[in-house]
Amino acid sequence: MAGIRMVHSVGGTTATSRTLGSRQLATLLAATAGTRPGYRPLAQGVRTLLLDGRIPLHARLPAERELATALGVSRATVTAAYDLLREGGYALSRRGAGTWTELPDGQRPANVASFADGSDLIDLAMAAPSAPEAEYTEALALAADELPSHLRTPGYHPLGLPRLRAAVAERYTRRGLPTLPDQILITTGAQQALSLVVALLGRPGDRVIVESPSYANGLDAVRHAGLRITPVPVTDDGWDGELMECALRQTAPRLAYLIPDFHNPTGALMPTEQRTRLLRSARATGTWLLIDETMAEMALDVAAPAPFASLAHHGEAEQIVTVGSLSKTHWGGLRIGWVRAGSRLITELAGTRIHQDMASSVLDQLVAVNLLPGMDDVLVDRLRRMREQRAALADALTAQFPEWRWQLPPGGLTLWVDLGRPIAGALAQAALAHGVLLQGGARFAADPGTHEHRLRIPYCLPPEMTREAVRRLAATLDAGLPTSTTQPTQPHWVA
Repeated sequence: MAGIRMVHSVGGTTATSRTLGSRQLATLLAATAGTRPGYRPLAQGVRTLLLDGRIPLHARLPAERELATALGVSRATVTAAYDLLREGGYALSRRGAGTWTELPDGQRPANVASFADGSDLIDLAMAAPSAPEAEYTEALALAADELPSHLRTPGYHPLGLPRLRAAVAERYTRRGLPTLPDQILITTGAQQALSLVVALLGRPGDRVIVESPSYANGLDAVRHAGLRITPVPVTDDGWDGELMECALRQTAPRLAYLIPDFHNPTGALMPTEQRTRLLRSARATGTWLLIDETMAEMALDVAAPAPFASLAHHGEAEQIVTVGSLSKTHWGGLRIGWVRAGSRLITELAGTRIHQDMASSVLDQLVAVNLLPGMDDVLVDRLRRMREQRAALADALTAQFPEWRWQLPPGGLTLWVDLGRPIAGALAQAALAHGVLLQGGARFAADPGTHEHRLRIPYCLPPEMTREAVRRLAATLDAGLPTSTTQPTQPHWVA
């Protein structure tokens, strides 16, 4: 989300926030309040954007005169709208500091504790399959046998257990990218890997290219680091190679965060020719390529692609950092991820991670060591079930919503569904009352307010549960959607 990061105190607490530009906010308001709104529609528009998550909490609103000019209304209209927002608890002003978005008491954004814990809730927000129980149980038993020898040590391995680093390196080598153990850093999941790389390679204000849509938590890591985002679209037809190369040439970004393998959320697979051209362009601009391969082995209709870095020549390979994990191939509850990069960068990343969590769990790493040798067998069953579940979801959506459109992806875990109209946020909110947890497309957008006509729907549940979820969505639409958002839609936790 565009804007300037800053720290300020609100209600006695310190919060990270942004300044909303007047043109940015005017563009967002045009979809909710019209191009020349009165003060009441203007205030309602800001409330809707805030509660939909399209503008952040504790963001500084534009000065009244600037927003009035951008909207083509009088300053008195904006002043009256801000007064309404303050009266309703949706804005807070301090003399000399401006006006900030706020929420009334009892209207705070939902957090992880807000997830319903009842068995009747069907979760279509998480693109994360359950664990392979037999294999996991066996690996856990083996790990328990091996654990006593580690109990006599301090148990801290900032780089990761040597055995696990060697096993991950061997997996890369088998997939076509020769890798040494000292090129691997074990992390507490792929999310930590992303955050470590972005924090080490980027500095606040540096330019970064991202796809839009993209993995929501990856975008959050980029925003948290204070990098300036340049979005490049991923459409139903995939990437526009010329547009990507043009963005690299024009912005010469410090970093590009990309998901070329069964892209999350679209499922698209980047062609080899585009990868090669991208490598050349990145080398010319000195751009680090942060390649997210967490979905790389979720290949449903094609062969699993070779690692992106395997296409690179020596000079190009030095600029590629690859992130992966066991969360999709095995289980998200096993918090094992990794970074593959040059050995020097791996050492620097390990030094950075010590300030966060010292090291990953020894027990989890031992479980992972014992899972990796049987990974191919696990994938055979996992991919078969994913194909069945993908077909069940596609058939159910076709039957209930013939007007919705999507591309059947060759891999990955989700459908990127076009609803035909910008109702995703309202549908996600209303669906909670019918026992379905959804994530609207705006959660995956690099720019605020975009992709509101999209839903990311995973096919990670058993077919009958998926069909029931789609039936509930149909019932939700039959009951009618709210015309405005009066409550926070849902937690913004996704996988």
